[in-house]
Amino acid sequence: MDGIINDEFYMALALDMAERAQGQTGINPVVGCVVVKDGAMVGLGTHLQRGTAHAEVHALNMAGDRAEGSTVYVTLEPCSHYGKTPPCSERLIREKVKRVVVACEDPNPQVAGRGIDLLRRSGIEVEVGLLGDRSRRLNEKFIKYITTGLPYLTVKTASTLDGRIAAESGDSKWITNEAAREQVHTLRHRHQGIMVGVNTVIADNPQLTTRLQGAIGLNPVRIIVDSLLRIPLESKVVRDGAAPTVILTTERADPDKAEALKKIGVETIRCGSGPQVDLRLAMQELGKREIGSILVEGGGRLNGALLEARLIDRIVLYFAPKIVGGPAAPVNFSLRGADKMADAVRLEDVETEVLGDNVCISGKPVWPA
Repeated sequence: MDGIINDEFYMALALDMAERAQGQTGINPVVGCVVVKDGAMVGLGTHLQRGTAHAEVHALNMAGDRAEGSTVYVTLEPCSHYGKTPPCSERLIREKVKRVVVACEDPNPQVAGRGIDLLRRSGIEVEVGLLGDRSRRLNEKFIKYITTGLPYLTVKTASTLDGRIAAESGDSKWITNEAAREQVHTLRHRHQGIMVGVNTVIADNPQLTTRLQGAIGLNPVRIIVDSLLRIPLESKVVRDGAAPTVILTTERADPDKAEALKKIGVETIRCGSGPQVDLRLAMQELGKREIGSILVEGGGRLNGALLEARLIDRIVLYFAPKIVGGPAAPVNFSLRGADKMADAVRLEDVETEVLGDNVCISGKPVWPA
């Protein structure tokens, strides 16, 4: 029993370290590693950035000669292929570790059990599955991208109790409190892209950057859904250079406007020939550009279109204790209504958090059959 408790303690520590690296690794997973020898921790490591040393390498470097005969706790299966860095499984074999405890297998087709098999064939004891659910949740963005090629989509919306995201006048500053708004910057930091519709750019002229103290990493790519390239050339997302900007548009967009944007350094991607951006095609194009996760901060029309297209992986809703009313006040999801409650989109894997007088509810959408 003591061994099981100790295993959980060390794996939980490795997961805690991995969690702190969210937003730093791009399309790579977040991974933590702990090396234990004779009941003492002798090595700790975290994968910090894509293209740099993996968590196991950092931990083994710290352990040095003490790695031989040790137990290694790692939150994701050690890699077995040559990518931007050498295989971690081979390093573990060279260091003559005795035992490796893995939270979950790597869904990457280049790994997918091969690292575990290589360790076992080399005589290393391997156990798989300890705190695996937590590891998979931590890397749900990576898992979605590596298995489908599509970015993981989180829709964030802030509204009053009656579902309004602004007053009828368009005023929306501020619906939520400071604690909720600060948390949104953490969400931005943990995604590779931020997506809004062009109406948000025209109305608010936002920067769409991460203003989070002490955050390591880059501002997410700014993604604007703009079917006809109505975006003002003087808008901040076009001119300020704080982060790359990509505009999703259609074949109907003005080619001269597209060329003007290109000269400023803004990429336009034509997604379909219809009146609206083909959102599924857009996700495929963004995936090709190695954008593996996107935070959507759009209005009701964009949110509703993504929900109807079944492209959303998680919804994060912030509610403030206010009632605005007004039939023309915009709502957080504008879409065709369900005839019956049984036809409603519901959330599962639901989490709630109280932020002062605001409440955050998040979950994965489940569509009716």
